[in-house]
Amino acid sequence: MQIFLCRLTLHENLFFATREIGRLYETRDYLHNYALTYALGLVTTPYFQRDQVPRYAEQLSELNEHGIYVTPARGVHVHYALSTFKYADNHYHVQMEPGRLNVPSFGRAKEIAVGSQFEFFVIAREQMPKSFPRWIRLGKWSSKAIVESQEYATIKEGVGEFIAACPLNPLDVSASPIVYDLISMPPVSLIHNAKINGTYYELDSGRIKIPTGMKYTFPKMDEPKRSKRKQK
Repeated sequence: MQIFLCRLTLHENLFFATREIGRLYETRDYLHNYALTYALGLVTTPYFQRDQVPRYAEQLSELNEHGIYVTPARGVHVHYALSTFKYADNHYHVQMEPGRLNVPSFGRAKEIAVGSQFEFFVIAREQMPKSFPRWIRLGKWSSKAIVESQEYATIKEGVGEFIAACPLNPLDVSASPIVYDLISMPPVSLIHNAKINGTYYELDSGRIKIPTGMKYTFPKMDEPKRSKRKQK
């Protein structure tokens, strides 16, 4: 069993739309574990996809077989920067009405600024197949970030009521949280300050506790209904 504490430091502004408030597109101080898993190169996806449909279940489930899991990240030192961008209504692809103009408009992006830092954990049931990359890219603009990691020398297991030391993807946790703060963000909302009654890993002389048995889990999709022909 290996558990790593990873610290990510931004060297470029980071942007992705956690939520949209009118024309303000806000990036919150949490990073989804799906995005981190891809950025660390633990799974790969083709550069070009014709249908542009995410295949999280197909690609991330492979890590469950190897016992590797990446938690979501929380911001430990976060600064913001506001930027303004211009966009236009795309009326050129429809029939123009008399007097109708293609007037440009403006929006604002709340980005996480250079120098901001995040922390997350990587859990490996067996020896990690490869070391973590020194540099990764994240977000809409493929922003550059540096990753530093340290492995915990001592890992203990306990059972009882505890507060998780990191944000969690609620689908990936086996025990149901008692109370928590909800972080609404796509594709799956996260939870933080989650109080859980169950088994946990104890790190750093008991100051850090994270749930055991976390693995990538996805909601079951309903199978498409097939039309049945009436038999004569």
